Amino acid sequence: MPAGSANELKQAVLVGAGRMGAAMARGWLRGPGDAGLSLLHIVEPEPSEEVAAWKKAGRIALNDAANPVDVAVLAVKPQGFAKVAPGLAGWIGPRTLVVSIMAGVTIRGISEALGATKVARAMPNTPGAIGKGVTGYALSQDCGAAEKAATEQLLAPLGGVVGPLDESRIDAVTAVSGSGPAYVFLLAEALEGAAVSAGLDRGTAAQLARQTVIGAGALLAEGGDPADLRKAVTSPGGTTAAALDILMSNDTLTDLIRRAVEAAAKRSAELSGEVAKKA
Repeated sequence: MPAGSANELKQAVLVGAGRMGAAMARGWLRGPGDAGLSLLHIVEPEPSEEVAAWKKAGRIALNDAANPVDVAVLAVKPQGFAKVAPGLAGWIGPRTLVVSIMAGVTIRGISEALGATKVARAMPNTPGAIGKGVTGYALSQDCGAAEKAATEQLLAPLGGVVGPLDESRIDAVTAVSGSGPAYVFLLAEALEGAAVSAGLDRGTAAQLARQTVIGAGALLAEGGDPADLRKAVTSPGGTTAAALDILMSNDTLTDLIRRAVEAAAKRSAELSGEVAKKA
């Protein structure tokens, strides 16, 4: 049946069941009717033990012959999309919604390769693999309220969902949240190294640095404003204030992060062009 409502039961195909694709499927299969799916097909040439177990239990169809479905979710590596696209066309009907989490592949590129007009281009991040991520998405012009609802429902297992955004903003999403976990990991790495320099042993330094980042993230998750939380930790003339005098001097840290995000956004746009040329 066509994807006319988020509450209708839909047939879907998931192309690619790696870490992120499997995380999405895991969320869809949690209970009857989750994500509004009546049948989930998975296309994966090298299925994991988990995917094979889903097949054995009759919860999915695996590597079946292609027939048009209501929703096609693309979770393959972008550099391999051009190679697999011809084999995916059989899954696409005139009203099929295509949801892509392939970095760098534009709505236009997906539409031209598959003949689809209803396309959602999404950019998740790595914490999505454990359901703690955030995904920004854009929709093609032919998508309406039903496609918006279906897209958000399908992306929900990865964590928070932000959109729909103009597709021109996806490079910024990539630079902020897509690449962002690496910035946080670098902070934890640097904090651990600084702790060792301050005289702590490596194990203690690692435990303190990592749990500090985890705890600070938990406070943010409760809805706290970053600036307010920072000020709450900072007593005038105290130790935190002394450290922030260094980090915030002449906007050193904020300027560095701005430049980093700009560089990542620029590279994201370049990669989109490179992927398009290979298609």
